[in-house]
Amino acid sequence: MFTMKEPSPDIQIEFNESHAVSSTTFGRVGWTSNKDTSILITDSVQAITHQNIIRKWNRLSRLQRSLVYASLAIAATVLVLYYTAKVSEPDVDIPNASHLVEEPLKNISLVNEPVLNTMILKKPVQNEVVKIERRPPVFTGPSNARQLAVVQSFKHAWKGYKEHAWGHDNVKPLSGMPFDWFSLGLTIVDALDTAYIMGLNEEFEEGKQWIKDELVFTKNKDVNFFEVTIRVLGALLTNYHFTRDDMFLNKAKDLGDRLMAAFSSPSGIPYSDVNLGMKTAHAPEWSHYSTTAEVTTVQLEFRELSRATKDPVYEDAAAAVSEKIHQLPKKHGLVPIFINPGTGHFLPHATITLGARGDSYYEYLLKQWLQTGKTINYLLDDYMTAMEGVREFLARRSSPNKHLFIGELSAGSETFIPKMDHLTCFLPGTLALGHANGLPDWHMMMAEELMQTCYLTYAAHPTFLAPEITHFNMVSSTEDMYTKTADAHSLLRPEFVESLWYLYQITGNTTYQDWGWQIYQGFEKYAKVSNGYTSLANVKSEKPLQRDMMESFFLSETLKYLYLLFSEDRYVIDLNRYVINSEAHPLPIHEN
Repeated sequence: MFTMKEPSPDIQIEFNESHAVSSTTFGRVGWTSNKDTSILITDSVQAITHQNIIRKWNRLSRLQRSLVYASLAIAATVLVLYYTAKVSEPDVDIPNASHLVEEPLKNISLVNEPVLNTMILKKPVQNEVVKIERRPPVFTGPSNARQLAVVQSFKHAWKGYKEHAWGHDNVKPLSGMPFDWFSLGLTIVDALDTAYIMGLNEEFEEGKQWIKDELVFTKNKDVNFFEVTIRVLGALLTNYHFTRDDMFLNKAKDLGDRLMAAFSSPSGIPYSDVNLGMKTAHAPEWSHYSTTAEVTTVQLEFRELSRATKDPVYEDAAAAVSEKIHQLPKKHGLVPIFINPGTGHFLPHATITLGARGDSYYEYLLKQWLQTGKTINYLLDDYMTAMEGVREFLARRSSPNKHLFIGELSAGSETFIPKMDHLTCFLPGTLALGHANGLPDWHMMMAEELMQTCYLTYAAHPTFLAPEITHFNMVSSTEDMYTKTADAHSLLRPEFVESLWYLYQITGNTTYQDWGWQIYQGFEKYAKVSNGYTSLANVKSEKPLQRDMMESFFLSETLKYLYLLFSEDRYVIDLNRYVINSEAHPLPIHEN
C-alpha cells in the first residue's frame, strides 16, 4: 500500500489523461493501478488543509477576528441588496449584443411619456419587445428632396411672418401687415413643433425664447375656448414632451387654469368664449349655444395637461363633457352642431354634418379611446355607432361615376344635402386609424374610396387646389361635382394631406405621397408670395385672386403633414405611441 504524508507546498498534483482511473477506491480516495501512479485529489488533503485554516484562525487576535466578521457582514448586506434589485427588474434575456436594435415600437403602449425612437430589446425565443430606455424624440431633418422643399417653404413662411408680424397672431403676406385674433402670437406657438420636427434649430430657439419672454395670458381679451385649446395649449404640451423643458409645461398650466372658466356653465358644457385675463366665460354674442365640435374637441389636451401636471381637475372637467354628450339622444350616433351650455341639450333639428362645427366630435371619440389605452368603452361605442350612422344616412354616390362622398342633413327638415366641406376630408384618415386599431374592414374600404373623392376635388381645378365646399350631382349624366363661386376659396387647409399621411403610414402606398406632391406644387405655384403663403379667393381660376392671409394652421398642420408624408421613415411619429390633436400636435398615448 502507498501511504501519503502531509504534502509539502512544492508537491505537483497531476492527472495523466492517458491512463485509466482504477475502480479500486478507499473512501473517496482514488488510486490507479499503473506503476506510474499519480495522485488525483484526496479528502485527506482537504481535511489537512481545513485543519491548517482552523489553526491559523485560532492564532488571530480578537481585533483581527472582529475585522473579519465585519467584512463578512458588509459583503452579505451588499449581496442581499443586489439580489433584491435584480428580482425587481424585468426578466430580460440578453444573449448577446446583436439583439440590441433600433426600430419603431409598433406593439408597445406608452406609459405617461413619449418614447419615440426608443432603444429596445427582443427576446430571441418569445420574440417579445421590451422597453429598456426612455428618451425624448430625436428628429434629424429632411432626408430627401421633397422633404427639403417643404422645409424651405416653412422657412420662407416663417421669415415673412418674422419680418412683418413677429409676436402677432398672423401675417398678411401681400400687404406685409400683422393681424391679431387673440393676441397670443398664434403663428409662433402653433408652428413651433413643426420647426422642431423639421430640425430647424434656429427657428425653434427664437420661437421658444419669445414664448418664454413674451407669451402671457393676462390680457383682458376674449378668446375662443376651442381654438386656443387646440392651437396654444396643445402646442405647449407637445413642445414640453419633445424637449422636457418645464417652461412649456408651466405656460400650459397657466393657460389651462384660465381656460377652466369655460366649464363654469350650469350644465358643465363649456361656454365658447373665455376672457383669459379675467378668468370668466360666456356664450357668444350671436347665440346662446356653443358648437358641438368645439366643446368635444378639447379632451385630448385637458387630459394630457392633467397627466403632465398630475392634477386631475382638467381631465375631470373635460371628460365630464364627453360623458354628458354620451347620454344625450342622437340620430344613430350623429349629433346636431349646436348645444346649449345652460341646459346641456342639443339645439333641436340643427344641421348634422361632418364638416364645420361637427367634424372633430367624431375624430376625438376615436382619439380619446386611443389616448387612454383603449380602456374607455363608451367612447369606442359612440364612435362605432356614429360611423354606422355616417354610412347609413350621410354616405352617397355621385352621378355618373359613383364617387363616394359624405353629405349633410339640413337644419329643420333633416333633408339630405349633397355637399361636402373640405373639412370632411379628415374622415379618411380617421377611418384608417380606426381600422389600424382593429375596427372592421369596411372602415378602410370607405377611407380609401373617400380619399379618392377628396383627391378629385383638387384635380378638378386648374390650380390643383380644392375649394372650401364641393357640391355633388346625384342625377347628372355629365359632371359628378361642381363648385359654387361663393364656396371656391381656399384657406390652404390641412385635412386632405392629413388623411394622406395617415393612409401612407398605415398602408405604405406611395401613391398617397405622389398626390401630396401634386398638391404641394399647387401651393407653390398659386399661393406663394414674397412674405409667405396666402389664401386664395377662387381655385377655379387659372389666375386666382389672393386674399392676403396666412393662417397659423398652414405652418402647424399643412406643411407638417406634407413633411411627414414625404418621409422615407413612415414612423417618424408612430401612431401606436402618439395621438395627434386636431391642430396636428402629437400627444402621448397612455395605458389607461
